[in-house]
Amino acid sequence: MLHSALGFNGAITAPHRAAALAGRDILEAGGTAIEAMVAAAATIAVTYPHMNGIGGDGFWIIHRPGQAPVGISACGQAAALATPEWYAERGHTAAIPARGGMAALTAPGTISGWEMALALVPEARRLPLERLLGQAIAYAEDGIAVTGNQSVTTAEKLEGLRDVPGFAETFLFDGEVPAPGHRLRQAALAKTISTLARDGLRSFYEGPIAEAHAAWLEANGSPLRREDFAACRAREVTPLTVRTSHGTLYNMTAPTQGVTSLMILALFDRLGVTEGEGFDHLHGLIEATKQAFLLRNAGLGDPDSMEEPAQAWLDDARLDALAARIDRETALPWPHEPKDGDTIWMGAADADGTVVSFIQSVFWEFGSGLVCPETGVFFQNRGAGFSLAPGPNQLAPGKRPFHTLNPALAQLGDGRVMAYGTMGGEGQPQTQSAVFSRHVQFGMDLQQAVTAPRWLLGKTWGEATTSLKLEGRFDPGVVEALRNAGHDVEIIPPFSDMAGHAGAIVRHPDGLLEAATDPRSDGAAVSY
Repeated sequence: MLHSALGFNGAITAPHRAAALAGRDILEAGGTAIEAMVAAAATIAVTYPHMNGIGGDGFWIIHRPGQAPVGISACGQAAALATPEWYAERGHTAAIPARGGMAALTAPGTISGWEMALALVPEARRLPLERLLGQAIAYAEDGIAVTGNQSVTTAEKLEGLRDVPGFAETFLFDGEVPAPGHRLRQAALAKTISTLARDGLRSFYEGPIAEAHAAWLEANGSPLRREDFAACRAREVTPLTVRTSHGTLYNMTAPTQGVTSLMILALFDRLGVTEGEGFDHLHGLIEATKQAFLLRNAGLGDPDSMEEPAQAWLDDARLDALAARIDRETALPWPHEPKDGDTIWMGAADADGTVVSFIQSVFWEFGSGLVCPETGVFFQNRGAGFSLAPGPNQLAPGKRPFHTLNPALAQLGDGRVMAYGTMGGEGQPQTQSAVFSRHVQFGMDLQQAVTAPRWLLGKTWGEATTSLKLEGRFDPGVVEALRNAGHDVEIIPPFSDMAGHAGAIVRHPDGLLEAATDPRSDGAAVSY
């Protein structure tokens, strides 16, 4: 049985090995966890393009010894032209298209987040950008070996992507889905990342790169313009926080669903479950998830449009009342309307005590699918999650869309610091609750907590059913007990992508670093 990677000098986990190794190399060169994460983020944008890219958004939570955790929200805003009326004039009154130019309506924020995070590293010790981005450039120039995950995902999503401008030329081979192991070169993207290394990260938003993107997007039906890129800047935010019996938990502010992840764990903590892997464990977390999702779906959106701040949802009295609604023996009737999305999560820690939880996404697989041939950048379709109808998530210029992304971090009562997260849209807060509860509450080894069978309530990865999906490795007795309690159980394959690609890093008070990665992904966890 695999166990966590252990070491004292540095640790990193990522859902693609190349990204983990790129981060490790930076740590070994004396770089900080923040710099290692930038290197990993750039590398995984090249090597795992179906899950993320530099045309998407990103979020950080950074823990530094003796300081309060810092959040960075690198969430691009809707274009100045993006209004329900603009879409109605083009024949879209019910929903925003999910693919193509009209789906690319929010500026890509993730690189602005890299820039803000690096500013936290003292300039005197900061490694040059050429060093941080070097592996990403090399992989884009020399080519990557297409993973089985990328090949399968491309085939599954090809119908909606094949005819989107730039997609076939970039991600198909002679018009066909590349097989696992195919060498995929991205020469235009290599040139773009090289420019960022030479001219600075801000050159993505101002100058020739931004001009090329604005022209391409306008020509292909997007409302994004050069001014929208120039206005795109990450924001430093105070993470949401909640105290439980195990310590203080942190997650990202709205418009992400970070509050949902915190609510689930805080509600479950109130149930007083003492043993893991049984009915009480799974049923308790699933029912806590339902309470959190009901509130999320009713009121979460751009923080400027919400009736009350998300932090208010974490007040003790509110959580006590929600916990009282949970029936310990019977399932609340379901389903609800889910939120889609896919992404990557990565964690890093250095010997100085900095711990990073980071997440980066283009929303759906390959985002909008629209690829600029001059730069090799494909653009997220996060804005397709906006509503054209009145409500907290209605489209408006400058507005930030709902995000499934939520990097998690916890300062535990025994002095440990834990960074954890996953991809998987609707499943992200559920998988976070599984990993956290198994490791922190019930003492499971970190790697085993990530590997253990998981569940998913609702849709993700384009699945049509809203059932409670269980990987086929659970105790049959627990499965039967869940069915008897009223859960609509569906068994999915063991180690299913539907259960997400999770990871975690834990820093102990004595400096020991643990790292775990998900066998469901193509990743690696390194600690040395």
